[in-house]
Amino acid sequence: MTQSHSTVEAGWGSGPGGNYEDLASQFRPVFARIREGAVTRELNRTLPHEPIAWLKDARFGALRVPAEEGGFGATLPQLFALLAELSQADSNVTQALRAHFGFAEDIVNSRSQDRRDRWLPRLAKGEIAGSAWTEIGEAKQAAFSTIVKRRADKAHVTGAKYYTTGSLFADWIDIGASGEDGTSLSAVVSRHAPGVNVIDDWDGFGQILTASGTTTFTDAPVDAQDVIIDDERFKYSAAFYQLVHLTTLAGIGRAVTDDVAQAVKARRRSYSNAPSPHPAEDAQVLQIVGRIRGAAYSAGAIVLKSAEALQRAFDAHFQSDAAAEEKANAIAELEVAQAQTVVSNLILDATTLLFDALGASATQRTSAFDRYWRNARTLSSHNPRIYKDRIVGDFAVNGTPPPYQWRIGQV
Repeated sequence: MTQSHSTVEAGWGSGPGGNYEDLASQFRPVFARIREGAVTRELNRTLPHEPIAWLKDARFGALRVPAEEGGFGATLPQLFALLAELSQADSNVTQALRAHFGFAEDIVNSRSQDRRDRWLPRLAKGEIAGSAWTEIGEAKQAAFSTIVKRRADKAHVTGAKYYTTGSLFADWIDIGASGEDGTSLSAVVSRHAPGVNVIDDWDGFGQILTASGTTTFTDAPVDAQDVIIDDERFKYSAAFYQLVHLTTLAGIGRAVTDDVAQAVKARRRSYSNAPSPHPAEDAQVLQIVGRIRGAAYSAGAIVLKSAEALQRAFDAHFQSDAAAEEKANAIAELEVAQAQTVVSNLILDATTLLFDALGASATQRTSAFDRYWRNARTLSSHNPRIYKDRIVGDFAVNGTPPPYQWRIGQV
């Protein structure tokens, strides 16, 4: 099935919400165009400036902006369903936009009308944000070395960040920093402001087109209105960002399903010890293809179920019931933690089974089938999954709520 078909026709299940097909139909031609060039970009290491520009033109980044504010008013399950479809086209593009959707989620959660008035029109136009939070080297867990200095109505930021995914393609960069008094802050700086330098030095073996490398800030100007205390950010953010990864994995699973099915159907050579002279009729090969598709389907279903928990957390935020909101946030984090090892295992297995269905010829570099495992393995290394089963087990046995935020660095 091509991406112009509905998710029902493609066998992935119905989309969330009665208007999902109408919403998705606006972007599927762009997704199809993105997928057409995915292998060429991978082989030539061509960064996805064009695909992201196409999505900006379509205002894809305005999905979560309320309709009355000029956006599409998508629910969280609808957002994640669309991100799965985009990831099926090219998971690099989804990863490059992950920070943007997290920033947009923070804005639509904001109770500050001034902040909403400032940012919702920009998001509605299609402007996008990148991210600059992680520090490496001698970085500490408890504080950032990146500093925001405020003087009256002006502010400047200085520091260096890594894993600044998507910032090279963005209009704005969302930064984690410390104030001069040690307060944990976030600030937003123009990607093109003086003193901002985004470097494409990402050297990971997967997600190679996301420009997830270094960004430095040298006395870069920041509007003082765009400096906020970190505690004011939306509370289910850790679950949100992790679910983007799981959604991207689900999309990779769908892409693997498409490619392996087409390759098996087109294959003419078979082994002398195969049960059929035609691969498309080989029961064992068909079984492998079925396992891959089942893994992709299951991953997508789990992702959408987890997205419902995030939607409940979002809804609880506006009900003026702090206890109910806290509970909804904890359950959202728990559901995504429960999903993490399962989804990552499903897709890592599927991206390996691909080669069992096609044999050694599938390892040819020109096919770029290896990108699926490399990308899945890279995504599965974020927010280490080895801790998730313990966290979930601690909740099940002892009622211990999962931690919301985490940082990496020296203690």
